[in-house]
Amino acid sequence: MSSKLLEGKVGVVVGVANKRSIAFAIAKAWHEAGAKLIFNYQGERLKDGVIKLIHENFGEDAPVYDLDVSSDESINAFFENVRKHTDKVDCMLHSVAFAPKEALGGGSFLETGRDAFKISLDISAYSLVALSRAVEPMMSDNGSILAMSYLGAEKVVPNYNLMGVSKAALEACTRYLAYDLGRSRGIRVNCISAGPMQTLAARGVSGFSTMFKVYEEHAPLGRSCTGEELGATGVFLASDGAAAITGQVIYVDGGYQIMGM
Repeated sequence: MSSKLLEGKVGVVVGVANKRSIAFAIAKAWHEAGAKLIFNYQGERLKDGVIKLIHENFGEDAPVYDLDVSSDESINAFFENVRKHTDKVDCMLHSVAFAPKEALGGGSFLETGRDAFKISLDISAYSLVALSRAVEPMMSDNGSILAMSYLGAEKVVPNYNLMGVSKAALEACTRYLAYDLGRSRGIRVNCISAGPMQTLAARGVSGFSTMFKVYEEHAPLGRSCTGEELGATGVFLASDGAAAITGQVIYVDGGYQIMGM
């Protein structure tokens, strides 16, 4: 992307796991559009791989800090580290979701356990609230917060199960945050609902690979989406061009969401 729509802006990116992750695609687009970025990794197991990936693609000086979104203490410590590099944040990406493996298999949603439900809602949805609350004092007026969703939030996608409910909660949080932060600071909060992509997280959903064929058969564009297309949408939503867009779910899925049959 040649246009420097985010020149001079500072972004926080939460959720880069590997080169195939949606967070990586959006971070790459933000970086190419001129933004300076601060990243996270979660835990020692992922630390070395994520830091290497970030430094190879965003420069050796790109800051990367530990962040566990299920811990308020960790969130506060992360933003204390962010303050070492900047006194303002213009955009933040939330690309974090988790549900125990047994809740994403071919079983019945009816059998979802209480503990699995709590964990998934906490990490996949409440974390957006917690991160938004932590970044709000640093965020510039008219800043942009962006979260990642999927069609399973509003329609039944077999095997998506608990994650669909978690994404529905995430989208509802987006709307309420958009109201609160828009009224007080002019901060915008939106979701991108991406079509299926071959990410590590996607491969954890039973039967996910069959979705690509369904999208080819039914989506108006005959396909889902690419990382580059998600990145371009992410740049737009973080830019001044989207200054009047908030509380929305933007579908980047080849048009599949509009189809009834």
